[in-house]
Amino acid sequence: MSLMELQHEKSERVYTRRQTSAEIVSEARRSLRTLATQRPFTPQEQHRQLFGESSSRARDGRPPSAFSLHARNFEALDSRPGSGSRLSPLEHKPRLSAFPDEDGREDEATLPKPPAERENTRRGSGGCRVRHLRTSSINRLPLMTSHSKSLDRSVEERIDQPEDGERLHCDDVTGNNTKASSEADLHTLTKNSRIPQSAQNDVSSGSKPDAYHGLNDKDADDNMDESHYWNSKVLPVLHEIESFAPGDGVSEEMVGRMCHACTELHHALAERGMLGRQCKKRSTILRSLFRLVDVGSDRLNLTLAKLILALNVSGNNLVNICKLVFKISRNASNDTLFLTSSVLDSLLSLLQSEDVWSKSEAVLYCVGSLKLLSGNSALASLLLGKDFMGILLLLSKRLNHCIPQTSSNVTNHRAEGEGQNIIAGHILVQVTAALRNIADQSESRPSFLSSKAFVTLCWIVENHRNDIDICINVARIFSKLSTYTECCYALAETPHCCSLFLDLLGKHSRKQDLVVRLLFTLGNLTAKSIEARERVYEEEGGIDVLLDLFQVYQRPPSSPEQHPAPERGDVLIKLIRLLANLAIHPTVGTALAANPLCVQLLLQVLESRCVQECEELVINAAATINNLSFYQGESSLVRSQYKHISQLLLKLLLGSSMEGVLEATRVFGNLSQIKDVRRFIVQHKVHQFVVTLLDSKNPDVCFSACGVLINLSADSENRALLRVEGTTQKLIDCLRDFGSQDWHLAAVVCQTLWNCSLDGEMQHSDEILKILRLYTDRGLLQWPSNDGVRQVQKACWELLFLPVAERLRQRLHVEDITAIS
Repeated sequence: MSLMELQHEKSERVYTRRQTSAEIVSEARRSLRTLATQRPFTPQEQHRQLFGESSSRARDGRPPSAFSLHARNFEALDSRPGSGSRLSPLEHKPRLSAFPDEDGREDEATLPKPPAERENTRRGSGGCRVRHLRTSSINRLPLMTSHSKSLDRSVEERIDQPEDGERLHCDDVTGNNTKASSEADLHTLTKNSRIPQSAQNDVSSGSKPDAYHGLNDKDADDNMDESHYWNSKVLPVLHEIESFAPGDGVSEEMVGRMCHACTELHHALAERGMLGRQCKKRSTILRSLFRLVDVGSDRLNLTLAKLILALNVSGNNLVNICKLVFKISRNASNDTLFLTSSVLDSLLSLLQSEDVWSKSEAVLYCVGSLKLLSGNSALASLLLGKDFMGILLLLSKRLNHCIPQTSSNVTNHRAEGEGQNIIAGHILVQVTAALRNIADQSESRPSFLSSKAFVTLCWIVENHRNDIDICINVARIFSKLSTYTECCYALAETPHCCSLFLDLLGKHSRKQDLVVRLLFTLGNLTAKSIEARERVYEEEGGIDVLLDLFQVYQRPPSSPEQHPAPERGDVLIKLIRLLANLAIHPTVGTALAANPLCVQLLLQVLESRCVQECEELVINAAATINNLSFYQGESSLVRSQYKHISQLLLKLLLGSSMEGVLEATRVFGNLSQIKDVRRFIVQHKVHQFVVTLLDSKNPDVCFSACGVLINLSADSENRALLRVEGTTQKLIDCLRDFGSQDWHLAAVVCQTLWNCSLDGEMQHSDEILKILRLYTDRGLLQWPSNDGVRQVQKACWELLFLPVAERLRQRLHVEDITAIS
């Protein structure tokens, strides 16, 4: 059946708003409307840090964002054995050779003593005075001798064992300078004297020492080639680095030279395959590099970080390097350094490590750095090209799936599990914040869709629903992406997302930042997805959660410390919009219209709020009442309270807000089917105001005005009043101005003209017939060039306008003939 098909061609039937089911469906396109609103405002963080100023984490219980790092914090040898393991004792006790100090003198060949705690010197067991090794921050590169060229490979491998205790700690890195330096000096002395003197003599005489027994000539040649490469390519660069003395007032030129030297060293090591832990003299290289940290140049430190990470440091050294990068990334002016450096690849490679838990603190500061950098649009685009999103999502899965179980004791296991959850939470705050930054980039949307990121994000929130920081970050991601149609549909299809959002709303109802974003996201889903409307309604207690929130934020705050009025109002705007979108579904709309608490809360908004102060809030409340008034069942409390609602609408109709006037008119269009409401409209001269709305030059306003006029003209006593106000001429103007662009409006205008002519007194009938002849001739009409728009226009013309226009035209033509005869 067409939109307004007449039961009989010459029937005097009045066009009221009581329509068939087919007509209701087509009419719902305008009568039931989804509402739009602005996305919640997120202020820019003033300072770059791990956790924002509004973080729910206690400051004394979270990893720091500010700390000091110096060369002494690094362990140059990277050599302490793992916990619970001991180094096997040496089979011989070599005699230490003399080691020249910085002045070129030689100390006595004796084992170094541990430094005294309070005195600068101490007596040796033989009564002689022993000089302590100097505790500088990092030792200089030792002179190359035959001893250092003939190190046993097994000793070097033992030196490069990773450090134990790679667990997350929240305190600043502090180093025991004296102990670290003494260990470094002791290692240097023993390293240069580890091979027996007899073996050294064999080398000098051309014979092979015992260390080379079992090696074939090819291995010996490889060692000789590596030694030659070291002396010719690597050692000169190291000597250049060693010749630089860090201090105050280092020039940019000198920093540039050191950066160039580090880059040359990186290339030299990479060319020979000596990166990672493959290089025998890795400790020597690290010792030289760590010294340069004290220069304090961000440019140089970033170059150092790239090289040191390539050498595969572990333990505290890895943590400190990641902290160093994080410290550099905190300064927005350093973003250009990251754009021109390939250190991002090193950081992303670290995040892909399978052993997340042993490197948890390093991973925390690594992903924290990337989070800060992703706030720069250029760097965010660069990271997206490196599959940054995929890496973060995989890291999230490992954090939730790979919690280590190392303790057989139930109590200890529970404590360790809680600790690991805290670690995972700290890292996931950074991960979700980085994804939040990436979501701002338009090119990120295909990645979110293709990687099933919505499923992973919902899963993260489900496992960390008590962590407000994580929940807010994910809510911000959803609030951004749900504004785009394709992402909105993908999120709506994510299993249990609506259930999860409602659970969070009930659990964290006082967390305004979280609540307003979840409501905004649900409003977007229900604006586009019928399934989302059904899921929210069918979720057990879902509507109760929303109405409880309505009561909480509608109630005035009991203290100034609570959420101020603008923030509370923003929550109500998003919440009422969600209710309006839910009401589009017939089942949900009927239930909400019969819900006393829902109707009462909406009316309280209109009663207590002024449109001049809270325009969007009042308009949303009126729009929701309009959607609910569409349902005419006996259970509808909106219909039963029409008198009170009419009084509230009159105040809105006479206000200064055009949006408020439009919404009030729409509600009157539905309620004016009730005779008492029509009487109220005439008594308060609302009909005069509605007629003037036909001059608004706004198609939506004209459409709403026609909705009221159709019902008013159903009463014979009202038709004369409308003719006095010049309604017919204004309707003709609307038909001429908007008809060919909006056939739905043209159909409603024709319906109104039909009702106004029921008394047989139609003014300007010739002018109406002229327009109708033009609009009903398919050959004279001009259609849009766009195929999709043209199809819609033709469908509306054929189904909505043409049947009503033809019948009105025939009626006016018959009346003209009758009048002539």
